[in-house]
Amino acid sequence: MSDVYEELVRLQKLGEPCALCTITKTVGSTPGKTTMKMLVRRDGSFLGTVGGGCLEAEVLDAALAAMQDERSRTLSFALNERDYPDSGLLCGGQLEIFVEPIVVPRLVLFGGGHVSAAIAKLAHLTGFHVTIADDRDVFVARERHPDANELLCGEFADLARRFAPGDDLYVIAVTRGHDKDGEVLEALFRAGARPKYLGMIGSRAKKVQLFEKLGAVGVSADFLARVRTPMGLPIGARTHEEIAVAVAAELVSFRRLGGPPGAAPGAPPAAPLDPTCGPR
Repeated sequence: MSDVYEELVRLQKLGEPCALCTITKTVGSTPGKTTMKMLVRRDGSFLGTVGGGCLEAEVLDAALAAMQDERSRTLSFALNERDYPDSGLLCGGQLEIFVEPIVVPRLVLFGGGHVSAAIAKLAHLTGFHVTIADDRDVFVARERHPDANELLCGEFADLARRFAPGDDLYVIAVTRGHDKDGEVLEALFRAGARPKYLGMIGSRAKKVQLFEKLGAVGVSADFLARVRTPMGLPIGARTHEEIAVAVAAELVSFRRLGGPPGAAPGAPPAAPLDPTCGPR
């Protein structure tokens, strides 16, 4: 049992999602007993057991689904040949298993400037595992970003490729210029990245110009349509801190609602934030 908890703590420190599956109730003869646990990782590997066999396979599928929607569920099983004709189960007992997702959402900020630092602080407070990546070592110094869990230095394109496919990630491009933001988006596209949230700082004019350039080098319109730019909820934000509030609120909305408030996932806001293009 201690191995399960030790692995859970290890995964949390890494920002890796997992699901803890616990037998909460048994009636009659069952292969698993109350309080037995199985910890499922996002790649489908697991530690521990809740009884094995076809039952465990169903629990595994439920655990993977729970990691995606971050919702707990209770599974009920009647262990007999009628419900599981190919299993050979004859014990005839019943049991319930509680599946609890343990997800620390991961935010990757490309760019280590002022806006990034402000977003990192609020994202950390709202439960995100925060990675900041920049191509200048001074901008990924620990004293500059005390709230970040991870700091990376390297070429933006190389760093972006590290996070593919990243379908459970929240990603923001907030580098020191439009060209670097474009490098990040192009590298994510070519690496097959499909983050839950993909945002980029900038104005509508920047969006039009940059998207034209990216489209000309083969970045698909479908991928570009996923980019939230201008990013953040429309609260009229102007300062770094106000922009961070707007962006953090949008991140929470995508996590809890699957998209911006009152809109389908990926749909642009009615009056999007148009932040200044000053120091980042």
